[in-house]
Amino acid sequence: MDNILQSSTRPKASGFGQLPLDPNRPAILVTNDDGYEAGGIKALVESLRGVGRIIVCAPDSPRSGYSASFTCSRPINLMLVSDDGEVAVYSCNGTPVDCVKIALHRFFHERKPNLILSGINHGGNDSVSVMYSGTMGAVLEGCAAGISSVGFSLLNLSPMADFTHVTSITRRITELVLANPMPRGVVLNVNIPDVAEPKGIRICRQADGYWESEYHYLEGDEQTDMSWFQVTGTYINNEPDAADTDRYWLDHEYVSVVPTTIDHTAYQHFELFDYLVK
Repeated sequence: MDNILQSSTRPKASGFGQLPLDPNRPAILVTNDDGYEAGGIKALVESLRGVGRIIVCAPDSPRSGYSASFTCSRPINLMLVSDDGEVAVYSCNGTPVDCVKIALHRFFHERKPNLILSGINHGGNDSVSVMYSGTMGAVLEGCAAGISSVGFSLLNLSPMADFTHVTSITRRITELVLANPMPRGVVLNVNIPDVAEPKGIRICRQADGYWESEYHYLEGDEQTDMSWFQVTGTYINNEPDAADTDRYWLDHEYVSVVPTTIDHTAYQHFELFDYLVK
């Protein structure tokens, strides 16, 4: 990848663009990792009607688990699917991060969106799952560009998940974040329990946990030819009794909101590594 990105033959950036936007209305960029036709993103978009001009730029098919990856080994494409004057939908054959990058390049070169939203994801992105999430990868990309960004996830993996009880939550949080822009370098990771009426919203921290038994063997033998596995896994919570984590509040039927930073520096541990200084 480094050779591609640093090549002296790499062409200069071009094709910058700016969609016409009403300066008196918020502009909101929406993406996800389940694809532009997923039920979650459609529910999110419908919940935002009337809030501002909505520009959807989302993958043309599911890209779950792509985290912060982007495409550098081939060209990506972009296509207008629909535009009713309030909501424009574009599909992209790249990753969620590609969708944010190309949208900022092609649609928001002169005026950045007021907000980037990702989701609503089919399945939770709480605890350590945030590390693998394409939903949150897109959010962190928006954060890197200095744009307030929020990821929404529903704890229901089904493609047919019911989002009717979720849209009032996503709209309320969207309106509040628009009125209270976030500090640079901070995003919100919002997870919603799959219950008819969540008991409330709690600001909390990411739970300490991990996944184990992550693959199901299908067939074959890698020693003689090739073996096949399907990703699965069991989540292990290292602190099930901690009452200040996203897993705790989700288990108690509350919406969890985790302020998440793009800066991975462990400032509190600098002194531990003084022995490396020369």
